[in-house]
Amino acid sequence: MITGTLLAFFHPEAPAKSSHLAAAGLTFAERVAYQRAIEDVYWHHRIWPRSRGERPDPKPSLDAVMSQAQIESKVQDYLRNSQALEDYWQRPLTAEQLQVEMDRMAQHTKQPEVLRELFEALGNDPVIIAECVAKPALVERLMAKFYSHDQGLLGSGWARAQYRIRNVMLATSGNYTLPRISDGPSGCVDNTWTATSTINAPTGRSGAT
Repeated sequence: MITGTLLAFFHPEAPAKSSHLAAAGLTFAERVAYQRAIEDVYWHHRIWPRSRGERPDPKPSLDAVMSQAQIESKVQDYLRNSQALEDYWQRPLTAEQLQVEMDRMAQHTKQPEVLRELFEALGNDPVIIAECVAKPALVERLMAKFYSHDQGLLGSGWARAQYRIRNVMLATSGNYTLPRISDGPSGCVDNTWTATSTINAPTGRSGAT
């Protein structure tokens, strides 16, 4: 994933009046708070060895291992890269793409109990889940794909560009549906097929050697 120093200034919108934020938008501070809740779930499930003297000290709190600045940096990264997808590659994320990504996560997760906790930590609000869980994952995957196919960016002025976070600060408008989380990954069955969406389908490979 492309990283760099974010030099943009954020201009948060007014806090939302309700949990359905499609129209009101999400402020940067709200996104950071939701990211903190997400990190807390992941840290809760992080294994902390205690046997045979491997780690005699007790597992520290999340605040002891991840600073507020690090959490803010994660939010800045996915917002900046989301803007880059729109500005440089003309691939703005749509509500349909985010819904597909949520459905994919729910259907193929290998840790359904963790995903349920993530959804619960975000109030089971499909808008917040789309913006704070699905969007970062989708942005990272798309950036890796487009960046690897455009090696001309390496060392270019784009890598030093200052992206101003604009519309990506707002929640993408759309009627999201909270997906049902699968109880676990299903195995493949011979001679059976399942229709898949073409929205997030990979592009054909090129330039192979």
